Amino acid sequence: MLRLMPAATTPAAASIEAGGRHRLRTVVAALTVTQTIGYGVLYYVFSVFLAPMTADLHASPAAVTGALTVAVLTTAAAAVPVGRWLDRRGGRSLMTCGSLLGTGAVLAWSQVTDVRQLYAVFTVLGIASAMVLYEAAFAVVVATSTASQRAGALLAVTVVAGFASTIFLPLAAGLQEHHGWRTTLVILALGYCVLAVPLHALAVPARPRRDAAALAVDHVARRSAVRAALRHRGFWLLTAAFVIHGSAVAVVSVHLITYLTGRGHPAAFAAAVAGLLGVMSVTGRIVTTGLTRRHSTAAVTAAVFGIQAAAAAALPAFGATRTGAICCVVLFGTGFGVGTIARPALLAQRYGTTGYATIAAALTLPTTVAKAFAPLAAAALYLTAGTYTPVLALVGAACAVAAACLILAAAPAAAAPPPIGCGVAGSAGRLAA
Repeated sequence: MLRLMPAATTPAAASIEAGGRHRLRTVVAALTVTQTIGYGVLYYVFSVFLAPMTADLHASPAAVTGALTVAVLTTAAAAVPVGRWLDRRGGRSLMTCGSLLGTGAVLAWSQVTDVRQLYAVFTVLGIASAMVLYEAAFAVVVATSTASQRAGALLAVTVVAGFASTIFLPLAAGLQEHHGWRTTLVILALGYCVLAVPLHALAVPARPRRDAAALAVDHVARRSAVRAALRHRGFWLLTAAFVIHGSAVAVVSVHLITYLTGRGHPAAFAAAVAGLLGVMSVTGRIVTTGLTRRHSTAAVTAAVFGIQAAAAAALPAFGATRTGAICCVVLFGTGFGVGTIARPALLAQRYGTTGYATIAAALTLPTTVAKAFAPLAAAALYLTAGTYTPVLALVGAACAVAAACLILAAAPAAAAPPPIGCGVAGSAGRLAA
């Protein structure tokens, strides 16, 4: 049997490995900053400006909120072309241009005078988000890291970026109170530009220049990898798991405060309990990453989804008391951000790094669309039933089904073929890059 010598046995190999670790640390450090400020400025601050925008634009809250839905759907539509670009050319130019586009969109947002302009701006903002936020960042991390480094790198990016709302909601609210929402957007746009553009331009790696023959070989390998993944039963089980789970999480994130106040809790208590979701999402990511060192990622993620199913199902029974509500929300919150780090880890493990961004985009598209429409469907069900009990029952069932899909995807019958880009050739390709 052929054995590969450990990299640490030769000075040259050790030097290459050390250089790879240093490059990965640089990439991760840059992305933690750009993802945090990106989510803060391009997504979270919208809720802070909803009321003043509604008044200034003489529109209803529903009409203004629709702009955010347009942005989310545009991000979903852009996922596949963005993924193909990442696979072919790397992330540097794409994320740098996306940062500039996002800056321009936020500046244009500050100048809108009616809802039509707002929707047009948020269409551009959705494209920019696809170019610079998590999915693009994950593709860069996957391409830059080895299998043993990947979980820690993904965790570092998502843990820090998980505090984006904690940082930017009060910051935006404070600035808005003193300067108004339009000037605040200008300040935030310039701050985003100053940080994100140079970090993406300098720290994110680009694809090395190659001749036509090498590009042709790469193209064939990517197409083969993508086709193999899309024809594989396990991929569609993973897709079903994350689409269903993402829908459940979106419903809870949108409707939890309304549900708790409807059960008689004060608005301040409901908001504080809902805030636990963000805290627990960080905790859940850390715990899950630690457990995956001893257990499979699919098994750990399925177990977390199962805990969420039990918590959602228990909330109608125990949510009337403060202790019961807190316990159920804390348990549900443990899996709030787990899908975010489990998805890229599972895809890279099963299908390798060749064509990763395109494969991930094929999963991201339906997941994002589901997240956009699931809260609306939940609202319709609530209006029909007059209670949130059936909504929470469906959320619990969805988490349970998602867990079952992950277990089925991990079964031997759904085992993936050897992934392209993870063997000796893939290692050589990473070192050459």
